[in-house]
Amino acid sequence: MNAVLMKRLFRAISDGKPEELQKMAKVIVEDEFKKGHGELAKELSSLLKEKASSSHNPLPLAEGKPSSLSVLPRSRRYELPLITHVQNDRLEHLMILPQAVEERFLRIEREYAARERLALFGLLPRKKILLYGPPGCGKTLGAQRLAWNTGLEFIKVRFDSMVSSYLGETAANLRSIFETAGQSPCLLFIDECDSIAKSRMATQEVGEIKRIVNSFLQLLDDYDAPGLMVCATNLDSELDPAIWRRFDEILEVPKPGRDEIEKLIKATLAVANFVICDWEKVLDTGRGYSAAEIVRGCRDALKRVVLEGQETLTEEVLLEALMESGGRISE
Repeated sequence: MNAVLMKRLFRAISDGKPEELQKMAKVIVEDEFKKGHGELAKELSSLLKEKASSSHNPLPLAEGKPSSLSVLPRSRRYELPLITHVQNDRLEHLMILPQAVEERFLRIEREYAARERLALFGLLPRKKILLYGPPGCGKTLGAQRLAWNTGLEFIKVRFDSMVSSYLGETAANLRSIFETAGQSPCLLFIDECDSIAKSRMATQEVGEIKRIVNSFLQLLDDYDAPGLMVCATNLDSELDPAIWRRFDEILEVPKPGRDEIEKLIKATLAVANFVICDWEKVLDTGRGYSAAEIVRGCRDALKRVVLEGQETLTEEVLLEALMESGGRISE
């Protein structure tokens, strides 16, 4: 808290003015959000809401998010929302990854948590992250996990409203999104970023696409927001070569190996009784599947158990569900 805020706070206490104290409390909450102390700001905001509710004099605080995110940017022509805000309690964050990949995710989270300490030594945390890999392996989940573990608000770009057929509007919409992300700490997630970062050497691409890529490159260069930005793509081979060096961390999210498949199955089936006699057969069946296919197969097996009123999930039911999930035909 700076000196001006402290003087106003102590003056309000001395004068016994509860209205001024409420205003000061709101300023402090917003100040903590701007500093990136999301969890602390949410706790302070909740305490104020409880007090306000009991006194029938609620404060005009945003619902669990900084006030700057209460008004989301819209497209210039059709006034459609350019981003979607996902409440933190709806984020999925449980990931099962190879140890080397898990450690790199943890490094991003630790650096963000220690950003103020790093700044004392002239160092910056990793803030621009590119996730790539096969579909269904956890890139979106990885972005949500980073938001959950850092306490950042999660906002996702809506390509249906951002991309425009009119000259220059897509770049203008993209710029508006980056400006919103720079107003307060949040995690900006750009899924399928290859659509705005295609190689400019591709002969089939028109001039407008190249202008969008150029704008995206400039925005990446100028990015200095207080939160994180995560881009994801399945088509890393189609990205413009200049894109890669703009990121602080480039992380491949691979398909699960045998150890990860076993952990995924056990974690998903933890809510039920299950009997698996031949784990090698189950792991061989899941080989080559994405994490999403493994989880979907397990959940389908659970649904069958519930619908048929069974008490135990058998190995046969699980194998059949896994093969259906991966598009394989059971013999």
